[in-house]
Amino acid sequence: MNVAIVGASNKLNRYSNKALKLLKEKGHVVFPIHPRLEEIDGVKVFKLLKDIPEKIDTITFYVAQNTSSMMLDDVIDVFPRRIIFNPGAENPDLFRKAQEKGIDVIDACTLVLLSTQQF
Repeated sequence: MNVAIVGASNKLNRYSNKALKLLKEKGHVVFPIHPRLEEIDGVKVFKLLKDIPEKIDTITFYVAQNTSSMMLDDVIDVFPRRIIFNPGAENPDLFRKAQEKGIDVIDACTLVLLSTQQF
């Protein structure tokens, strides 16, 4: 499964970094999104969702609501199968708009979903 990680971090203590590693370990292809980083854990980082050259199955958000709100058009254009808003990254407006477009959306923790085979 192709997974975009919005708010990916190269800091080892960040949940987005832990998610990147666990997603890779579980066999998923990860596409970190960060405006200033070039690489995380040997994986190329993309500045924008629309820069990813593959079809994205899941977008997992690790950014504040004001940041994800600015990404609405890109999210809809990418049209993932699912969006996950991790704790602290909830965005009710983007949640509703994505659902209206037919995208599955959940408020959940990617790490928990992976650890409990619910991903």
